[in-house]
Amino acid sequence: MDEEQLDQAESFWERKDATQRQMGKQDVWEAIDAFLSQRRICALATSGNGFVRCTPLEYGFHGGALWAFTEGGRKFRALRASKAVSVAVFDANGDFGSLRSVQMQGDAELVEPFSEEYVAAAQARGIPLDALRRLSEPMWLIKVVPSEATLLDSSLREKGFGTRQTWRR
Repeated sequence: MDEEQLDQAESFWERKDATQRQMGKQDVWEAIDAFLSQRRICALATSGNGFVRCTPLEYGFHGGALWAFTEGGRKFRALRASKAVSVAVFDANGDFGSLRSVQMQGDAELVEPFSEEYVAAAQARGIPLDALRRLSEPMWLIKVVPSEATLLDSSLREKGFGTRQTWRR
């Protein structure tokens, strides 16, 4: 691909969004919140210092943030270098015309084990604190606060909206 073709490919959604009916910011956020709250598995992408990792994780979504307990792993190599992350959550049904997903960009925060915020996240997920305390190594908690989230939902077309709706903080 030459530079012109790359520019064309990169700008596809911006050009398409400009021609589509957009929902109000609050309506987009409520649709994103509902979608994320009803699912449990995400792909967390981290990168830093030339290292890239995409990790499937269980998560909870509440309080305007995504919360993922994790044993650790190489994603922390990237998080050490950069807190900027991307998260994808999507339905398994990939039939043409029935796509549903959310892509989120934001910053990851590493929550101190057994802090007030950590305890609240464990309770929200139904994870017993005594079980967490018995582990030989802590479960780490990654909190992602979105700065931008994009909902892709083919069914929005039936309501007269563009299938892609973006929320920005």
